[in-house]
Amino acid sequence: MVVVFALVALAVVGVIATANWYVWRRLFRDTTRGPGPVRRIGAVVIAGGWVLAVGALVAERAGAPFWLQRVLAWPGFLWLALSIYLLLAVLAGEIVRPLLRRFLERRAAGRRQAEPEPRTPAADTRRIPAGTAPPKTPEAPDTGTPDADADADADAGTGTPATPPESPLALPSRRLFVSRVVAGAAAAAAVGTVGYGTYGVLNGPSVKRVTVPLAKLPRAAHGFRIAVVSDIHLGPVLGRGFAQKVVDTINSTQPDLIAVVGDLVDGSVKDLGPAAAPLAQLKARHGAYFVTGNHEYFSGAEQWVAEVRRLGLIPLENARTELPHFDLAGVNDVAGEDEGQGPDYAKALGDRDRARACVLLAHQPVMIHDAVDHGVDLQLSGHTHGGQLWPGNLIAGAANPTLAGLERYGDTQLYVSRGAGAWGPPTRVGAESDITVVELASRQA
Repeated sequence: MVVVFALVALAVVGVIATANWYVWRRLFRDTTRGPGPVRRIGAVVIAGGWVLAVGALVAERAGAPFWLQRVLAWPGFLWLALSIYLLLAVLAGEIVRPLLRRFLERRAAGRRQAEPEPRTPAADTRRIPAGTAPPKTPEAPDTGTPDADADADADAGTGTPATPPESPLALPSRRLFVSRVVAGAAAAAAVGTVGYGTYGVLNGPSVKRVTVPLAKLPRAAHGFRIAVVSDIHLGPVLGRGFAQKVVDTINSTQPDLIAVVGDLVDGSVKDLGPAAAPLAQLKARHGAYFVTGNHEYFSGAEQWVAEVRRLGLIPLENARTELPHFDLAGVNDVAGEDEGQGPDYAKALGDRDRARACVLLAHQPVMIHDAVDHGVDLQLSGHTHGGQLWPGNLIAGAANPTLAGLERYGDTQLYVSRGAGAWGPPTRVGAESDITVVELASRQA
């Protein structure tokens, strides 16, 4: 088993190293005439970015001093996102590269055809006295400008530069020109994508509204609104200011009940207690409830359960509360099994009256199958982030029964929120963060 893990780890490291060499080659080696400071700077930037990224991940998991986590988190996590989109942009450039070169070749060929044939000077028929040297034909001055056609021929075939590389005024070859254009466009696209995605996260989540009809819900509960928020991920990047935006957004919806369905934090109560303090301002007629996510078990779940209780939230640790018109239950995340605190559906749901509607809070969508077995009407989850960084949605979609939104499994419905925050890079691409207001509808109404 250890050997298999080591081989997989080596394969992953090899793939990452190859991908980064490829990015360096396209962005720095292919855009320069030869070895020099630009290539060295490119190697330092790429290697240094990964050192910061790995350092940020290790510091967070190892519980390093919080100031060090914050120093490493911003550049390290942003580099993770940027490296993904640099690679994707450079790969997309492979499609553009031959098209651009073909365009330039056709343009050069068209110019050559349009140029008039040079005239041969007529022979001088004047009589030249004996012993007199014939007049010299004036030569065109040497401008030192390289022959673009010869340079293109060298670029296309032999690889021998037509223009001496030592000339500081030499024009770039067609291949070099194309490489610089494609590399510049790729870098601009990657930086723009990450910048826009980061702005979207820091600007705060949007509000999404979904109506969910429940067959067992009485008419008196028609229109009951549950504000669902997941994956806030307070940590070294997203702090108290972000938590305040989330709280203000939730309160602006004036919900009847608030459900915080896990992954509230990435860090200890000692480091992040002040960041979570705005949660005490949450307001709902029937209260705010909390269940653990997998990241709580990386951060001291017992301490965080006590802290959210102190802030006024009601933890549902494999427990159920009977609201006036339906049951609200919550189970611990499956990550708690390693600590003997995993989900216990029998404890939370075993003795309930199945004639009443039941809403279950469970962090991960994969828990839906147990919810179906226990006759739950609606499960509210998070965890997936909607993929967070495209094309991560393909991986997250394969690992979860539902990536985001509302789906039905037998008699049970599952709603998955994309989450309010972000893990790792504070960036989202193709998966806008949200807080969802789930409005319950009675079919009797």
